[in-house]
Amino acid sequence: MNTLVNLDLSSNHISGSIPSEIGNLKILEHLVLRSNRLTGQIPPTLGNLTTLVNLNLSSNHISGFIPLQLSVIPSLKFLDLSSNQLRGPIPFTLNFYTWSSLMRLYLQNNSLSDIFPWKILDLPLLQTVDLSRNRISGKIPTQSEWYLSTLDLSHNILSGTVPSSLLLLEDVDLSYNALEGELLCELVIQFGSERFVGNPDLHYTSTLCGASPPVMKNHRHHPPYYIIGLGVSLLAFSLIGGIVLYIFGKTKVKKVEIELMDNKHGDIFRIWNYDGNMAYENIIKATNDFDVSYCIGTGGYGSVYRARLPSGKVVALKKLHRLEGENPNFDKSFRNEADMLSKIRHRNIVKLFGFCLHKRCMFLIYEYMDRGSLFCILRDETEAVELDWIKRVNLIKGIASALSYLHYDCDPPIIHRDVSSNNILLNSQLEATLSDFGTARILELDSSNQTVIAGTFGYMAPELAYTMVVTEKSDVYSFGVVVLETLFGEHPQDFLSCISSQPNEPIMLKDLLDARLPPPTNPLVVRNVVLSTALALDCVNANPKCRPTMQQVVNRFEVGRRESTRPLHTIAVNQLVSPPVLSLPDQTCADGTSSLSTINEFHVDISTTLPLSNFSIHVST
Repeated sequence: MNTLVNLDLSSNHISGSIPSEIGNLKILEHLVLRSNRLTGQIPPTLGNLTTLVNLNLSSNHISGFIPLQLSVIPSLKFLDLSSNQLRGPIPFTLNFYTWSSLMRLYLQNNSLSDIFPWKILDLPLLQTVDLSRNRISGKIPTQSEWYLSTLDLSHNILSGTVPSSLLLLEDVDLSYNALEGELLCELVIQFGSERFVGNPDLHYTSTLCGASPPVMKNHRHHPPYYIIGLGVSLLAFSLIGGIVLYIFGKTKVKKVEIELMDNKHGDIFRIWNYDGNMAYENIIKATNDFDVSYCIGTGGYGSVYRARLPSGKVVALKKLHRLEGENPNFDKSFRNEADMLSKIRHRNIVKLFGFCLHKRCMFLIYEYMDRGSLFCILRDETEAVELDWIKRVNLIKGIASALSYLHYDCDPPIIHRDVSSNNILLNSQLEATLSDFGTARILELDSSNQTVIAGTFGYMAPELAYTMVVTEKSDVYSFGVVVLETLFGEHPQDFLSCISSQPNEPIMLKDLLDARLPPPTNPLVVRNVVLSTALALDCVNANPKCRPTMQQVVNRFEVGRRESTRPLHTIAVNQLVSPPVLSLPDQTCADGTSSLSTINEFHVDISTTLPLSNFSIHVST
């Protein structure tokens, strides 16, 4: 067992505690036990895994303290202990010299308490920290030179003021704490006022910032009276008669989250499950009652409009036409998209500002992506050249991150089911977001997940032709097709047919890349293009068991930074297909070889040899 490198037993029904013997796997790099039923404490022996890169124990029932020994793992890049029952302080006496490789830290949805050791944020490679929904206290340092891009400290008990140094970050969420004092307008403009709500003693000047201050009291103390009062006032002035929505067939109305934007600036209400008259009037006026001149496209259901609100903000509106609204399938898809997007938030997933679901007028209000779809850009000679290799690689990484978030950070997981270049939208900086969640589905781990076929022809996984079972691997296949389309500049239908019939054909990669761009020469860019192609080939494997997970794809991009590559003109596509990385002994890949045959992944059958006496394993199908 000393040759074991990857151990991934995620999304099963494993119970019991984590065996301390795992600490004897001296060259283990990836330990992923997420989404199981593990209990007990984290064994301190995991600190013996000096080569560990990725430790993911999220979405279990693990309790106790975070062992100090985890901080001395020198190679650890990704630490995810979220959604457990961990308590106590985050260890103070961390060895920052050996933890200097850490890039992502996820500790959200626990019961961690005490003052947060802010020195953690000084780690040079740290990019993302999520400590939301804990009991972290203390004051945010006023002077800092943090290198990270994303910081989520919402739903804690932080005190003190909000420092201006946070402007250096890309995304910050400090909502629902005990922060106080004057909030800089620049912070409100950059991150949005919703990232600071729930701090009753935190204020900013609305006339200077262009929006009203967070008017919500901290409704952890006064929820029912505040929300009911605001709801009654909105009902009284509602243009469309006061909409009380029953969420998607349920008989009880879910808790309403309301953030009221300043009406005199003409901005929209950000109100989930309820829309007021002023928001409705602004939309009708901005589109001249959805005049055809404002229509910028049509989709599988509904039309999309571009609207400039009186504040100057440009939004996109997807409106379900009345005849389509009478079709129960369209109605269900429309409500499904509103439901899904109101629950999730990721920088590479299109942002939903609000919605109206009245039977006479149904529309969704989105962030406007002014460069349109990836499909259209790749088919425009000028825009395709503007989308250079670096932008294409970043686009691929962004969509991979979004899908990994849906599959692994949402509870329960969400399967998109229609990943295609038409549903990837780009902003003015050619940054990508995943859109169109009308067919998305929550993955119920305890059910068969059978469904009708959904998706776009040419992107759907082949197994959907003979099975209607929804798994995240169908999204993985669609992602692989989109990656190849992004690199080749056109849909890879002919290429996929060729490699399926002649898998050993020595096709040179340089001959497949989009000829409208000069071939990449920078070693870093070449490495990323080659890695993207290799991952895409794994993703489009005909056998879903042999495809990587989206989490593995994201991790490979991170690990691939330190890998070398040969010159582009020497690389053939058939050399890029890697052996499968799987973790269960009964999975056989399309070439007839067992996943256990990969030397660096599994040398032995774990069910008979690995000393996991405390595990009770049931493999979900």
